[in-house]
Amino acid sequence: MKNTFQSFVFGCRVNEAERIKMDKQLVEAGYSVDLASPSFLIINSCAITGKAEREAKQLIYQLRKKHPESKIVLTGCSATVWSKYNTAETKLVDILVPNDKKSNLVDLLSTNDEPLADASSAEAVGDKFRYSNRLLVKIQDGCHRFCTYCIVPYLRGLPQSQKIADIVSYINSFLPIPSEVILNAINTESFGTDTGETLVNLIKQVIKETKVPRIAFGSIHPWSLTNEFINYMRSTLAGEKRFVQFLHIPVQSGSPTVLKYMRREYDINKIEKSINEIQKIQPNTLLATDVIVGFLGETEELFEETYSFLERSPISRLHVFRFSNRAHTAAFYLKKQLIEPSPQEKKKRSERLIELSRKKYQKFIENQIGRTVQALVIAKGKQGMKVLLDNQVEGILIDKECLPGDLVHVTIIAAKDGLVVCKES
Repeated sequence: MKNTFQSFVFGCRVNEAERIKMDKQLVEAGYSVDLASPSFLIINSCAITGKAEREAKQLIYQLRKKHPESKIVLTGCSATVWSKYNTAETKLVDILVPNDKKSNLVDLLSTNDEPLADASSAEAVGDKFRYSNRLLVKIQDGCHRFCTYCIVPYLRGLPQSQKIADIVSYINSFLPIPSEVILNAINTESFGTDTGETLVNLIKQVIKETKVPRIAFGSIHPWSLTNEFINYMRSTLAGEKRFVQFLHIPVQSGSPTVLKYMRREYDINKIEKSINEIQKIQPNTLLATDVIVGFLGETEELFEETYSFLERSPISRLHVFRFSNRAHTAAFYLKKQLIEPSPQEKKKRSERLIELSRKKYQKFIENQIGRTVQALVIAKGKQGMKVLLDNQVEGILIDKECLPGDLVHVTIIAAKDGLVVCKES
């Protein structure tokens, strides 16, 4: 059977959401999954760093060796970079599908394939999200911000939003009903700017028009912390049990000077005020962030501004990245004007922030002891069932057998080494 496929993904949750949608479209078009000898090997790639591109190339080499008869299809950001700059890597794959052609993937494959079979025999590709009955949904693509370190706007273009009605319809097309839907965007600030809709209205409609038990965001960007959003959180979301109490807000730096170098055009003091307000409204919300250390022009003094901001803020989980200058970004040219910290300085700074994150997160989860909450089972572990609490805190449910995707009520009885221990309540 020639109309078969296997898919792979690198990078952010938007990429994973795209993969889920592409897999669904292929299945509906009559393709089926074949892990042994697929006719197409589809890779949705990332290019946020040079390392991400290298990982895509490594996978291509591995797949070419393992499946010499299969056609390798590369889409996503690495495909866009290679196509846009006509690099030698374009010869590594059989079909190259840049981001602006991704929505036509099924049609492109159909021209390279035999007649399609009946879709009734098809099955969906498994991954860690679908395995636990979680659904990643892309609500928006593209960005207008052009942060100096970021190549994404050059690869995904200006903002394009999905219509709220289409998002709701897409969510409702999945059976069984997902246990959790995670809404993902390249930049949530831009959602609805091209359609006349708003992020708050999206949340309202997903709550109103779907029966999904848990609704979450992958990330919500600092520009999205508007008065409208804060007021809606105060009036409604704080008491909405279906809304997962987790906000990942990628601030990248706590230094106004470094933010200026990054072209992150927001007042960090206002962002801090908004984050503190969210914590007051819903104290059990897990607040997380991304932070880049060692950016161009970051002195020790400027790094201390970031450290102090994160130390005093209610943000409890830090994803720390060491700056790596990326070709084709504004920062690539800024390096002539601004000094880049040494690898040793980057290492030292990142280690300090990682340790700060460890301490803050441990303190946060210790404060969760005694709460009785709904938890989502995601997998079976050695010590018990792996679960996510109502704020995405990771835990272990002991003395209970469940299936991934099950929703159970638990009481948190301990917190150790970054995990909470739960018992069924």
